[in-house]
Amino acid sequence: MTLPAETVLPTNPKPQKRNGLSGQLLTAFPAFESPNFRRYFPGQVISMIGTWIQMVAQGWLVLEITGSAFDVGLAAAASTLPTLFLSLLGGVVVDRYPRRTILLWTQSAAMLLAFVLGLFAVTGTVTIWIILVLSFLLGCVNALNVPALQAFLSEIVEREHLASAIAMNSAIYNGSRVIGPAIAGFLISATGTGTAFLLNGVSFFAVILSLLSMKNTLIEPAAKTSQNPLQSIREGLSYAWGHPVIRTSIFFIAVISIFAWSYVTMLPVIAKRTFGMDASGMGYLYGVSGLGSVVGTVLVSIYSRKIDRLVFIAGGTILFALALIGFTYTTHLPAALFFLFVSGFGLVSAVSTLSATIQGTVDDRFRGRVMSLYMMIFMGFMPIGNLEIGYLSEHFGTGIAIRIGCVVTILAAVTLIFTSRGVRKAYSSYKAS
Repeated sequence: MTLPAETVLPTNPKPQKRNGLSGQLLTAFPAFESPNFRRYFPGQVISMIGTWIQMVAQGWLVLEITGSAFDVGLAAAASTLPTLFLSLLGGVVVDRYPRRTILLWTQSAAMLLAFVLGLFAVTGTVTIWIILVLSFLLGCVNALNVPALQAFLSEIVEREHLASAIAMNSAIYNGSRVIGPAIAGFLISATGTGTAFLLNGVSFFAVILSLLSMKNTLIEPAAKTSQNPLQSIREGLSYAWGHPVIRTSIFFIAVISIFAWSYVTMLPVIAKRTFGMDASGMGYLYGVSGLGSVVGTVLVSIYSRKIDRLVFIAGGTILFALALIGFTYTTHLPAALFFLFVSGFGLVSAVSTLSATIQGTVDDRFRGRVMSLYMMIFMGFMPIGNLEIGYLSEHFGTGIAIRIGCVVTILAAVTLIFTSRGVRKAYSSYKAS
């Protein structure tokens, strides 16, 4: 299978030599050459730390209220389910309207929902149904926010720095997994979950201020069109299906979303039942996994120009699955932390490389719709994985549930390695633009 005639893979410009520490840092992380990205980065870091604080606190709160591993997975599913149904429509909106304006509205809405959940928790009136409803509403917001955020990166960095920006954006998400859960564990132990939710609400001010401080972006949004939204969606789906690299990447991310990423929702259960940890100890499990993810994204940013992308995607996925299987078999905490570190490193190396590959090949006219499709699969299929792992954990044990997902993930990675020659060649020849 070969690439469509209209697809031209970007060439790999030779990086300029830079002297001094700052020059070396820019060589390794060229996205920071953009003033707007430098404004974006700290605001997003603070906001994502708050998001992880809420994610961890919510899982712990659900476990305290119901004592059910299935309910922990159900609450996580409620926050991602709307993505499955609304993301494609969100992609149409992202391709038609200014993305910074969209992000200002979605970040403000998410902030309001965090404050509402925090008030219910602080006053002791929170119930599992309140958590499910607010999680569902947050998922509706994210169905528009996530594709807008992914597409917005192409507006604040030069195209040749896009892979670095995506890797750094992934580093923000996963670096927050180191800091956020640790803060969440301390807050839960000291003041309860309500404070954690309120702190997340406050964190949104940082990203809103960073968006307001940005100057003119590099790409103007497409002109408004009278095209029917359903026709726009069909056009985007047809484009994605006809592009072998995008099509293969989306199929692979579907497997990761269902069978790999869902292990994160079971960490509160493992912390409490396997290691007898309190909320602070649970934060260590999240943090170590996040630290491995940060290392993975940094290496992707530095070496994406030099190493075959298929190595990061398939190799990283297999490494993740083998390490996570090791994690399920150990009750020795230092060994468990090591396996979590390696699994986080492998998984995020693969996911960030997949995202960078799609962003680097997609036509700007379809960027919002293609990224909405990517995020619809990635986040929208997570409820399937969360419910699946919650059900299997409840009936057969958490270790068995995680290992089943790992085996499926390994099989998918092996299939990717031995897939059609044209797709392999496309992955191998594509370099970060």
